[in-house]
Amino acid sequence: LGGSKGDQEWIDRVIDTVGLRSRLKHRPSELSGGQQQRVAVARAMASQPTIIFADEPTGNLDSRTGAEILAFMRLAVRELGQTIVMVTHDPNAASYADRVIFLADGKVVDEMLEPTAERVLDRMKHFGE
Repeated sequence: LGGSKGDQEWIDRVIDTVGLRSRLKHRPSELSGGQQQRVAVARAMASQPTIIFADEPTGNLDSRTGAEILAFMRLAVRELGQTIVMVTHDPNAASYADRVIFLADGKVVDEMLEPTAERVLDRMKHFGE
C-alpha cells in the first residue's frame, strides 16, 4: 500500500546472502521448506528494518533445514548488521544468539552471553526448582 521500492543494492545483497538468486522466478510451492523460510527472512530484511522479531523461526522445520535458517540469521547479524530478537524454547536455536535472556512468568530471571546449547539447557533445567 504505497510503500517504496526499497534500496535495490541492499535487496540484491540480501538475496545473495540467502543464496536464492537462482530461484527468484520460482513459485513458493517449488521451494523447499528451508528456502521458503529464507524467503520469509529476506522479505523481512528487504525494507532494512531496525529490528526483526522472529518467533520460533525453526519450529516447523526439520533439524537440517532449521540449522540452515539459524545459520542464515547468524550471518545476517554478522555480515549485514541486522538486529534480530528471537523467541524460542529450543536450546540449540538459542545457542546461535549473542545473548540469551531467560523469562519465567513474564519476568527476566537470568541472562547468558555466548551461549551453547548445553549451557542453555542446563540453565533451563534449574528454573523449575
